[in-house]
Amino acid sequence: MDVIKLKKELIAYSKEIGIQKIGFTTADPFTELKNRLIKQQELGFQSGFEEPNIEKRVTPSLLLEEPRSIISIALAYPSKMKERVESRKGERRGIFSRASWGLDYHHILRDKLKKLEGFIIAKVPDAMLKSMVDTGELSDRAVAERAGIGWSGKNCAIITPEYGSYVYIGEMITSIPFEPDTPIEDQCGSCTKCLEACPTGALVQGGQINAQHCISFLTQTKGLIPDEFREKIGNRIYGCDSCQTACPYNKGRNFHFHEEMEPDPNVAKPLLKPILKLSNREFKNKFGDAAGSWRGKKPIQRNAMIALAHFKDDSAIIDLIDVLENEASPVLRGTAAWALGKIGGNFAFSALLKAKEDETDSEVHKEIDKALSFNK
Repeated sequence: MDVIKLKKELIAYSKEIGIQKIGFTTADPFTELKNRLIKQQELGFQSGFEEPNIEKRVTPSLLLEEPRSIISIALAYPSKMKERVESRKGERRGIFSRASWGLDYHHILRDKLKKLEGFIIAKVPDAMLKSMVDTGELSDRAVAERAGIGWSGKNCAIITPEYGSYVYIGEMITSIPFEPDTPIEDQCGSCTKCLEACPTGALVQGGQINAQHCISFLTQTKGLIPDEFREKIGNRIYGCDSCQTACPYNKGRNFHFHEEMEPDPNVAKPLLKPILKLSNREFKNKFGDAAGSWRGKKPIQRNAMIALAHFKDDSAIIDLIDVLENEASPVLRGTAAWALGKIGGNFAFSALLKAKEDETDSEVHKEIDKALSFNK
């Protein structure tokens, strides 16, 4: 097997199938990453969405027998919508982060990796391969960094010289000893714009994030959002791009290479009030193809109510009262109460007083009392 030739052919094929960047690295353990992950765990900075076994996250040989190299790929995604929709009084809109525009990127990346697998197997039938995207055991970012895709920025994203950090990344562990590429030198320098832009201070320092404080994480949780973060969420109903939009390497970067990544403006920036009334089927029909749908409709509905409170949209009071009085979920009832308190007014105040008499859940009661205090 001519590994040098195969690598060249694989790079050429990756361009044919629309992969913007491909890099190669060894399958050695990620020793430095292990120390960082242990520290994150000790500090309680992890999100809980990660693979819980740190050894699996840093040891490719635990995932594939006799691994020899890892291939990393990157696909650039749009940072601006071709068509715009406006948020206006009475018709306020929320926003999904750019990573949830278009078709769920997990599907797009897996398709590309599957094609690469097919190409390799056609050349090396006995090759062993294992691909993963985001939810796999390995750290996509650590692999991409070592494979020369980009450097790991202070915003905890891979930043590429060509596309900034607006890239999706995935990887494939292989039994083929591909020659490793050279990592890219960190180019963040003394810049701290991403740290300054983070609404909650979740970026503790360059390259270290407290996921528990990150708006992107908070919008994906299922419980009540802690008080100190609610008003900082703004109109974000899934994810957060603040640390990316602040990055100088993303200035003017906007790529439209993949039709399936193009956002439907009414999905990526949807009207908020209709979200509160969606059935499960309607939610799936409207948002089911987006990455932001993975936690189901209730977190999105909760976030939509926080956004309506952010806008102080008094046209939503009737909808919020309906949630407060009729919704089965205590989280949604409690958030509706809080939103009514923030929007304020006699109508909202009266509904909160009535709910206080009827409500049986202690957490919702706390939210109602909190909301009533806003009106004093």
